[in-house]
Amino acid sequence: MVDVTFFGVRGSCPCPSEANRRYGGNTACVALTHPGEAPIIFDLGTGLRAFGSTQPADGSFRGTALVTHMHWDHVQGLPFFPPADRPGAVLDVYGPPQPDGSFGEAFDDLMRPPFFPVRAGELRGDITFHDAVEDDLAVGNAKIRIRNVPHVGPTVGYRVSWEGRTVAYISDHQAPLDLDTVADGVLELAETADVLIHDAQYTPDEFREKAHWGHCTIGYALDVARQAGAGQLVLFHHDPAHDDDAIDRIVRDVRARRRPGDPEVIAAYEGLTLHL
Repeated sequence: MVDVTFFGVRGSCPCPSEANRRYGGNTACVALTHPGEAPIIFDLGTGLRAFGSTQPADGSFRGTALVTHMHWDHVQGLPFFPPADRPGAVLDVYGPPQPDGSFGEAFDDLMRPPFFPVRAGELRGDITFHDAVEDDLAVGNAKIRIRNVPHVGPTVGYRVSWEGRTVAYISDHQAPLDLDTVADGVLELAETADVLIHDAQYTPDEFREKAHWGHCTIGYALDVARQAGAGQLVLFHHDPAHDDDAIDRIVRDVRARRRPGDPEVIAAYEGLTLHL
């Protein structure tokens, strides 16, 4: 059995409050776990801290993190992840290289004084950064596909096939202005996935105002899942301005758009675990 657990579901910035206590306010972090194998983590947002509370902090931690891009809401959890800050711990972190350097160099430039008092290299575990370019690779028994995704700045998405189950993770996706086409790389990631975790940050009205901000509408997320033949669509990267009631309305709206044969649609919330 592969478990998919959501520890952070927001985009842009953390926003915990009473108004969003059901869905949660931490930024992107999703963990895939399978008995007997090291976890695979999608993104290192502030939800990583909660995931850390479920893992050993005695130096025995082993894991792989798949980072989509370098924006703060996807990386700022690393220094608050005690399992990796212990002698003997091992964490491999994949992410897209930048125009002026590698992914590791970009991370080191982000996590340093005066912006943060500790550098990534000063964490006590063995943390290794790898450039994630369009490729297919294996981590343990999991097969991972990496493809470019339209967004603001270098961004990738991931497809993980593990024990016969497939999860596609496309957290930030710039939709075209006409909302009519889907990038080939995105469809390659999402094709017939059991679960598609996809950006659903904007309502149509919000998209009209923020069409160049790197995200898409809830309806576009459904179109991607429909074209890809995904089994289940998980709406993700909720806007920090959307409280629990707003997300409830979004889910009702996108479900009303479903056609016969379309995937099941749910909204991600902190603590949700899908058992595949």
